[in-house]
Parts: sequence; structure tokens; C-alpha cells
Amino acid sequence: MKNKIKIISIILTIGLLTITACGNSEETNTSSKGNENLPKEINFGILRVPNEETIAMAEGYFDEYFGEKGIETNFIVFDSGVDANKALASGSIDFATMGNTNSIIALAMGLDVEMIWIHEILGEIEALAVKNDSGIEKIEDLAGEKVATTFASTSHFVLLNALQEAGIEDEVELLDMQTAEIVAAWERGDIKAAYTWQPSLGKILEDGKMLVSSEEMAEKGYVTANVDVVRKEFAEKYPELVEDFITLLSESADIYIEDPEKAAEIVSEELGIEKEEALTQMKGSIWIPREELIGDRYLGKSEEPGDFARIMKETSDFLKEQGSIENSPTQEEFNKYVNPEYIEKSLESDSE
Repeated sequence: MKNKIKIISIILTIGLLTITACGNSEETNTSSKGNENLPKEINFGILRVPNEETIAMAEGYFDEYFGEKGIETNFIVFDSGVDANKALASGSIDFATMGNTNSIIALAMGLDVEMIWIHEILGEIEALAVKNDSGIEKIEDLAGEKVATTFASTSHFVLLNALQEAGIEDEVELLDMQTAEIVAAWERGDIKAAYTWQPSLGKILEDGKMLVSSEEMAEKGYVTANVDVVRKEFAEKYPELVEDFITLLSESADIYIEDPEKAAEIVSEELGIEKEEALTQMKGSIWIPREELIGDRYLGKSEEPGDFARIMKETSDFLKEQGSIENSPTQEEFNKYVNPEYIEKSLESDSE
């Protein structure tokens, strides 16, 4: 690790909503460059997954770049986007990585945030696993069984669609568990089926097998992704910092795109897993260069929304039908919510 990374693991309680110590970006300092006001710190909500954000942290990109501007960077680990949304609501974090389903929930809740980046499209990094001795060979065999997943997550969304396609959505009992709870319940023998993501997926596959993956479901139109959102108040006050964040993510993604082995080594050290396992997990998702992210297939451009806003709306409607959210935002609201502006500015700055 080239620079010391400060990671704060938080177990959220109701008290999180009143946290001020982590700092909200209202406190500013004066930069030596241009005398512009900058925040004293930036708080990032992260997932411990093998993506470009993890690479950037391990390589010290955030600490070094923002540190030169006199800004402290803090990284708060969340198990899922549910708790990240609570932190965003309290103003205790500025950026958050989460599954696109929780990003939808953020908009439906009326949180003043916007989606600015897709970390990766989820493939085999997320899947439905069953125990080897369970006797379950196909989705239909889950009728009458219990399946664990993390509610309101991308795994939950894909699982619901898989069960619906098989016509057994009313015959399966779903258990809401965090990833660590899924692994523990699996090891105790309390459950024999679970839809979850890496690294917990890898642990349960040690004595299990994959029944269906998010990659297979994406091919059927049920696309899921890990995305990044930012508080609008922060973005409007410090647009250049949001642009810089995007640039650092892109530079980190290039490490994997250009040298997967090197990227896997970096990730393995940061997450404490074997290099081969890190590489397998990274290959289980699709990393998209920022030039492609602002294409029609994904975020589109400021003047013309891409397909991902439509996918978000379709996913939102499904979540409403399932009772996960009370109201589904309009397509126009999603078109505004998915904001490619900072990627566009990042590319423009690089070309200057």
C-alpha cells in the first residue's frame, strides 16, 4: 500500500442520523491554489469488493490527490446500500458505492443525491448458490425451500426475477440476511440456498454450486450494477472535486484493463484474499471505460439519456410491484438522476 488508507468501519444505529464527527462538508478550508474554499474532509461510503475504487484506495490515489489540496479522505465500509442510504440522509458521507437497486431506493426516498458512475456491471460475482448435497438441481427445485439474500440489494432483485420466471415466487420463503449472516447460517446448516455476492459467495461455494448468476440474468434483461452516488449539495458546491473523483476512478480502472494480474495483486493485498481469488472475482463483472459509460448503452450524455436510465425505471417499477418501495419515480426523474456530466467534464479535462 503506497499511502496509509484510513478506513472506518461503522455499525450503523439510529444514532448515525445525528453523527457530525465524521463531518459534513460544510466545514471548509482555504486552498493554497486559487484561494477557493474546499472541504476539510471528504467521506466515502464504500463496499469491500474488488473494483476500481478498491484499487484507488490501495494505491493511495485519493489520499495523495485530495491530500495535496489539504483535504482528509475517510472511507466508511458498508455491507450494503441500505445503511449507506441512511448515512447519505444524515449528511455524514458525501459519496457512496451501492447496488443500483439501493440507488433507486435513494431516489424513491427523496434523498438529494444523483448517480454519477457505474463501477461494474454484475456478472458471476453475484449468484444463487445451493449446497452440494441439497438435491437442488434447477430453480424449480427451490419450491418449498428457504432462500437467504440481502433485501433491497441487487441480489434480491435478481432472485425475485429468477423465481418469477420459474413460476415459484409464491412457493419460496425468502430470508433477509446480511452477507456475514448468510455465510454463518450456511456453515451452521440453517440454509441450503442463498443469492449473494463476493466474497461471501466464494465462501459458500466451497461446499456449494452455482445455480444461476447475475450474468445469466443480465442476458435476459435483468441488468444489475454497482454504482456511485454523490450528495447534490456537495456536488454543486465542489463540482471540480466530483470530476477529480471520476478521473481517479478511471485511472484505477485502467490498471485492471491494461494489466489484470497487477490489479489482482493490488486488490488481494487490500482485501486480504488470494490473488487468484481476486482475479476470479474481478473477471466476474464487466468494467466499463468512462468513454463507453457516456455512450447510449449506459449513461448517455447530458443532453440525451442512455439506456441505463430506462433500466433503472424498469427495475424501480418491479421493486414497487414487490412492495420494496412505495412509489416508483418517473422516467423523467430517472433521466435527471443518472448524471453523466462529471464523466464528460473528466474526459474534457484530460483532452486539454
